[in-house]
Amino acid sequence: MDRLSNTVRPYAWGSTTAIPELLGVAPTGEPQAELWMGAHPGAPSRVTRAGQGEQPLSAVIDADPERELGPAAVARFGPRLPFLLKVLAAGAPLSLQVHPDLAQAREGYAAEERAGVPVDAPHRNYKDPHHKPELICALTPFEGFCGFRAPDRTADLLAALDVDSLKPYVDLLHAHPEDAALREVLTAILSADPADMAATVDETAAACDRLGGAHAPYAVLAHHFPGDPGVLAAMLLNHVRLQPGEALHLGAGVPHAYLAGLGIEIMANSDNVLRCGLTPKHVDVPELLKVVRFEAHDPGVLRPEASPSGEEVYETPTDEFRLSRYVRSEGAAPVDITAPTPQIVLATSGNPRANELSLTPGQSVFIPAGEKAELSGTGTAFRATVVA
Repeated sequence: MDRLSNTVRPYAWGSTTAIPELLGVAPTGEPQAELWMGAHPGAPSRVTRAGQGEQPLSAVIDADPERELGPAAVARFGPRLPFLLKVLAAGAPLSLQVHPDLAQAREGYAAEERAGVPVDAPHRNYKDPHHKPELICALTPFEGFCGFRAPDRTADLLAALDVDSLKPYVDLLHAHPEDAALREVLTAILSADPADMAATVDETAAACDRLGGAHAPYAVLAHHFPGDPGVLAAMLLNHVRLQPGEALHLGAGVPHAYLAGLGIEIMANSDNVLRCGLTPKHVDVPELLKVVRFEAHDPGVLRPEASPSGEEVYETPTDEFRLSRYVRSEGAAPVDITAPTPQIVLATSGNPRANELSLTPGQSVFIPAGEKAELSGTGTAFRATVVA
């Protein structure tokens, strides 16, 4: 069992205070967006083993994948840790984005490889041949956008603004079947003349600010991204508020963006992102439209399901990760968490213990497959592993 030393990513949208408060350290004044736990090559966690010194977790896994990950996980997902665990702290909106399914990722990656597009090129869409389903679990009240709202409800939301340049979108939303209406409106928004769209967004933002209520979140987006077509694209989506302990599962093709809050995020270990807006980065509209699933649905807030052992599991259809938590009170009996798959345990409150390692909030450990492991102490611990 290895205590992890983890990297904080300083993306511009990060909160300056949320991660420092969790870790119990002084803020630096700079954004601290994500605390990464895992073996992602961009910022692998580091471990120290007797006689070997400090080294990246990715190097430890590469040296003996079956020992660290277990034969079942290697057979199913290859010799790599298939998930990445994060603490995510949104102080400003993240980009509006969508992720491909596995077939789309493999096809897109192969096509860009054949075309010789450098993997670090800013216009590259597919960094690897993997899909990227995600789960976000709120630690504080958490706000974002997820999945398409029913077209008639979006038409009412837009019509209430009484902005002339939005009326064609209202008509389209009323005139076509659900999937066709959503496709036509998103295509029109992302393909519009930039100057015309900027004027529409500015006028829409002023109306949203004036009306408030259900329109208020879009005024916030426009404040951060004036004139960005992603503001209107976000108006097609469900606005979601999570309370601590609630979660969202984000599957392939589902457009989403986070607005504010602190949460635990777990995802399949991939960098494949296609952006719809709210970003200065590359937006490939034709490729995006191939990936987006144009179907309205309730975002489906997840609440954990308790087991007799006290483990509370967030059930999802994704096999690359499984997230659960333990909320341990004083005097609770130790729990055996030994598993045939790799695990990361993260403390978020109190002083839980993994075997003899005491964890304070924000600290984590990596548990190799099959290693005897026991959780004790008090407080809240999240447990990340895989389904194999």
